[in-house]
Amino acid sequence: MVSFELARTLADEVLFPAAAEVDAAGAVPRSHFDLLAEHGFYGAVAPHEHGGPELPLDEAGRIVEALSGGCLSTAFVWAQHHGVVRGLLSTERTELRDRHLDDAVRGKLRGGVSFAGAIPQPPRLHAVPVDGGYRFTGEAPFVSGWGIVDVLQVSARDGDSVVNAFLDARPAPGIRVEPLRLVAAQATATVRLWFDDHFVPAERVLGVVPHSAVLAAQAGAARLNGAMPLGIAGRCARLIADTGRPEVAERLEADRDAVRDGLDEAFATGADIAPARAAAAELALRAAGALVTAAGSSALLLGEHGQRLVREATFTLVAASRPPIKDGILALLAGGAR
Repeated sequence: MVSFELARTLADEVLFPAAAEVDAAGAVPRSHFDLLAEHGFYGAVAPHEHGGPELPLDEAGRIVEALSGGCLSTAFVWAQHHGVVRGLLSTERTELRDRHLDDAVRGKLRGGVSFAGAIPQPPRLHAVPVDGGYRFTGEAPFVSGWGIVDVLQVSARDGDSVVNAFLDARPAPGIRVEPLRLVAAQATATVRLWFDDHFVPAERVLGVVPHSAVLAAQAGAARLNGAMPLGIAGRCARLIADTGRPEVAERLEADRDAVRDGLDEAFATGADIAPARAAAAELALRAAGALVTAAGSSALLLGEHGQRLVREATFTLVAASRPPIKDGILALLAGGAR
């Protein structure tokens, strides 16, 4: 049964013991993703009628938090998959849903997403209507899971609308792949995709929605990606406790719990979630810095948890960080009130 308790067990017993090796190798073993599929985690957001537990967002956030505290790269690639599941659940293309949804819920078909080309103003990736579909031109700047996932939901802009395409995750005419070298979470297999008049047939379009609706849905995304820095902060607190500084660990855990409550409350009430999301990223960086300090100079050695978690905390400062979140993080790092 998909649950926070099971996620934490898998993180503690499988993901975290391998995290340093994954970081050094720059690749997540397929067995990590197979394990998550075996236990039903690929269908975490799916409704009961499609074989999923239909977890509420706060429970899904706790699972993301637990897995991120085990191995950020594994959790980040896995988390993208749920955008594909949601896309298949909501599409009016019944043939796409009927063909792919069950496999996606079971983790037999694994997906990734790329929204970053469509959300900014001006957009980076354009969808031009043509006979039989669209032509995509521009860039999808940050696409994780390349070579790991089977399909991608790629979003592009057509005026004030966002076109969501269901694409195979492999090179194709009009698509150029640029591998990216990251300071942290290199094992996410992140690339930039360049589109040059790439044709997307209408039958591979999941839907066309107003850009305003996509922006409105960002609160849910911020709640889930805000769980990743909380997972890092929690792991740092536990490691700090192991160094003999339980009082520091307790303060960090209290801060983590408060930030989590802030994320949940903002989402539940419709309040601005950006301050809580910013606080999560700032906390991860602060907790990782505290771990390096508590562990001492050995934390600087490659292969040690301290230096890796500092780099991973840095990753959460910018991954899925929209302008209001970025502004909030900068204010906190510049000494603003928490």
